[in-house]
Amino acid sequence: MKYKILICLAVMGTAAPAFAQKAATPVFVVDIKKQDFVDEIDALGTLQANENVDLTSSVTERITKINFESGQRVSQGDVLVEMDYAEEEALLAEERSVLAEAERQIARLKPLIKRGATSQSTMDAALLEAQTSRSRITAIESQIHERRIIAPFDGKLGLRNVSVGGMAQPGTMITTIDDDSVMKLDFSIPELYLPAIKEGGNISASAKAYPGEKFEGTVESMDSRVDAVTRAISVRALLKNDGRKLKPGMLMRVKLYKNARKAIVIPEEAIVPKGDKNYVFTVLKNGQESTASLVAVELGSRKKGVAEILSGLKEGDMVVTHGTIRIQDGARVEVTAKDNGNPTLDQMLLQKNTDGE
Repeated sequence: MKYKILICLAVMGTAAPAFAQKAATPVFVVDIKKQDFVDEIDALGTLQANENVDLTSSVTERITKINFESGQRVSQGDVLVEMDYAEEEALLAEERSVLAEAERQIARLKPLIKRGATSQSTMDAALLEAQTSRSRITAIESQIHERRIIAPFDGKLGLRNVSVGGMAQPGTMITTIDDDSVMKLDFSIPELYLPAIKEGGNISASAKAYPGEKFEGTVESMDSRVDAVTRAISVRALLKNDGRKLKPGMLMRVKLYKNARKAIVIPEEAIVPKGDKNYVFTVLKNGQESTASLVAVELGSRKKGVAEILSGLKEGDMVVTHGTIRIQDGARVEVTAKDNGNPTLDQMLLQKNTDGE
């Protein structure tokens, strides 16, 4: 029995090193190389028409005619609504008669003045009467004009809020009109991004109503002051609206770019935070064997899914992107696939199978 125990111990002693040799951990890696990188910021803005007016009445009068329908497109100068101006027309006809008589009186006095048969004061009175009559005619014509609602520019009308026979009063909303051929987009950006935008520069905006579609525009102007509380500045851009898709009041998202450069960029999942520092695992090759090396890195700007590396890595390094939680510094690893171009997990597994064939 004693000899059997010794034999068993001897067998176990010789087998222990074989079990101690841990198998390499499979990992996915990415090849490090510099690529184009920019700081970007998202800004939210609200659309408004290039020109927009609430068409309201300025007088108290009964509506006699409506020449438009809700949502209609009209041209500048189109008469949209007419109100009763019969009394003003009568006054206008009367005043024109007075003016005609005053002008005839002036014509009769001119030869008499030359012969000295009448005084200059008589002529002055006739001239004053004619001038006063012209002023009254202008005033009456203005009153008639106030009883017509006219399109101030080409555009699209809103909803009709009045009916024939209704009594309009000062401030009564008739309808709205928007010049939507060009849209104004107002948004704010932090003062830090002032170098990223300038008057006349191009911008690209998007709206949730049209996913995947971009609307190009130019920066028309910026506010003259930075808000002392928010430390932001208001910007206005003009967007072409040839298809008339954009509507006043829509929320738009604007992307701004700053400080274009070449930088080392890695997927965020490769970062291993420890305390207040950040690390990554690089893969070191020694002959046929690969090991993981924990490297401290300094992070720069971040974007969705990626982070800029300021120091700690160089071009040509291989960084572990998947499998970091299963390895330690110095552990043996096996490169299963390369995570270049952000492939899906299935694609990387397929890559492994293809590489192994």
